[in-house]
Amino acid sequence: MPSRRAQSPEGAPHQVDCLIIGAGFGGLGAAVGLLGRAERVVLCEALRYPGGCASSFERGGQRYESGATLFSGLGAGQLFERWRRELQLDVVFEALDPVIELRGPGLVLPVWRSRERFIDALCALEPAHAISLRRFFAEQKRVADALWELFDSPSLLPPLSGAALWRHSLQSPAYVRLLPLLGQPLEKLLQRHRLTDCHALRVYLNAVCQITVQTDAASAEAPFALAAMDYCFRGTGHVVGGIGQLATAVCEALERRGVDVRFSCRVQSLRRSPHGGFEVQTRHGSYLARCVIANLLPQDLAALLGRQTRQLDDLSAAVETGWGAVMSYLRLEAAALPARAFHLELVGDTTQEFTRGNHVFCSVSDAREHAAGAPRSATLSTHVELSWLRSLDAGARARAIREIQGRLRQTLELRAPELASAVLGAMPASPRTFERFTGRFAGYVGGVPRRAGLSNYRRLGPLCLEPGLYLVGDSVFPGQSILAAALGGLRTAEAAVSSELGGSDSRGIGKRPDSAQHADPHVGPSARS
Repeated sequence: MPSRRAQSPEGAPHQVDCLIIGAGFGGLGAAVGLLGRAERVVLCEALRYPGGCASSFERGGQRYESGATLFSGLGAGQLFERWRRELQLDVVFEALDPVIELRGPGLVLPVWRSRERFIDALCALEPAHAISLRRFFAEQKRVADALWELFDSPSLLPPLSGAALWRHSLQSPAYVRLLPLLGQPLEKLLQRHRLTDCHALRVYLNAVCQITVQTDAASAEAPFALAAMDYCFRGTGHVVGGIGQLATAVCEALERRGVDVRFSCRVQSLRRSPHGGFEVQTRHGSYLARCVIANLLPQDLAALLGRQTRQLDDLSAAVETGWGAVMSYLRLEAAALPARAFHLELVGDTTQEFTRGNHVFCSVSDAREHAAGAPRSATLSTHVELSWLRSLDAGARARAIREIQGRLRQTLELRAPELASAVLGAMPASPRTFERFTGRFAGYVGGVPRRAGLSNYRRLGPLCLEPGLYLVGDSVFPGQSILAAALGGLRTAEAAVSSELGGSDSRGIGKRPDSAQHADPHVGPSARS
């Protein structure tokens, strides 16, 4: 059924089928999932533009990426490529090769788009471990193939139809092979393959785990880490125009299809209505919504509700074991750089934790995204433990941020001197900056760290907190990354349609009929981003 804008008598709350809070990719996925299934949908975003942690912003005439700087799900048949085609998005995706270059002491490792080429490069660095490395990556591929199938075919994620259950039954041999890995740290697998002293592999695993599953290789939950290792091999690339371009294009498509997208429209309170549904007070007025999908951290949703629930309490505690980010936004001399966008992972000292400026993710813009000869931009980020930072008094916290910024610059100068010498200006940012910018509680980013344990499998579907109220985003299933958040929003919309909005049609934008899924199980819809 076609969507239409919310309407109500003058002075009365606007009555809507679904109100979505937040235009990050969890909220955008939910809005896309409701197209053709709900008549009146409102998407409220507190900022002036969409994308949340994966948005672009301007300062002093320069455009920067706010945080996440790489997209997965861009390959043929994958989720964002299907959105581009089906929503007629005016965006261009480009593959990068290498996707990332990892640099550490005595180590330069390009992470190529081709798994085989990457493994060859790793074996060339570690010839004494070559046989063990190839056996390890063969096992890793079996795990990644089984788990990425869930992302390539969203109908395999909960809520599950009969057809999805049948397909899962056909996949059961692959799942059985995962059972011994459940609850185990990746370190156990390294021990089994006798690779604990393989230096280049350990540096790579610590780097990839830190930016995807948000912990180090020694403590990462093995199945999540092994799947995340495929991040660069599975449709990861660059959105021309900047990472915010995709979110902006999706919002424009939603508006063309009748979704009421409202920017600079902060939601101020959320209350259960005595008449059913929820009363939602926003900066632009009030709404009466049959259901609400919140693309928020659990702490921020609890603040809107004015109350806690046990699920929000538990999830808040899990989020608070995670991370904030210390950032530096750079202006760079264009002539000193390659023309295309590129990404570096820089490690100062491989014997220390990959946090607090010792490990830096660096993304440099494409020359085409700026006027001819104009400065390029780069986003640098490093993890910081927010539980530690928040325990400090104001003075100690400020000193800690300055020290981390200094270590970040030192790592840049040590591992990417060509970038350091091209810097024309730098704009530092801290978790407090990110909290003000995104509205996320205390500036937490990246979701819940996937440390080893069976608790990772407690919530494997849309999170319905109470009838009509859902939570989406990087803190809930299926987890961290832009792709995962979008998929979670898509599947949550399906659950809301089935439970609250009185529909059962399982097809929509970004989904394929079951016949197509059976014909080609690899065509279809985590990681940093």
